[in-house]
Amino acid sequence: MAGEGNGLTPASLFEGVPNGLALYLAVADVVATVGEAEVRVTKSQIAFRRRKGFAYVWRPGQYVKSEVPAVLSIALPRQIASDRFKEVAHPSAKMWMHHLELSDAAEVDDEVRAWLTEAYENAC
Repeated sequence: MAGEGNGLTPASLFEGVPNGLALYLAVADVVATVGEAEVRVTKSQIAFRRRKGFAYVWRPGQYVKSEVPAVLSIALPRQIASDRFKEVAHPSAKMWMHHLELSDAAEVDDEVRAWLTEAYENAC
């Protein structure tokens, strides 16, 4: 459940950043077409989970000066080479974290849907 009783919601995470909330909703709409996922909201991010997290939406302006309203981080078992990613990290032997800066809902397109589908399928 969103927030899990901590009182946090996607709207509270993106308070003052309405475009960020709209971007989260665009990602949530795509995830809903991929499969059933739990949504967890914390002070720092919104996680989409199956048995483990596979996608995260967060607000970079919480941490650094940034005009980017939202970042989508996608956990995949392999590295994807795409100029769309701001950064790709390899935090563990079996996971690559791909960070995609979002500024418009149209960026949550078929390519992103394919990456989210792969991440979803690998999160069981």
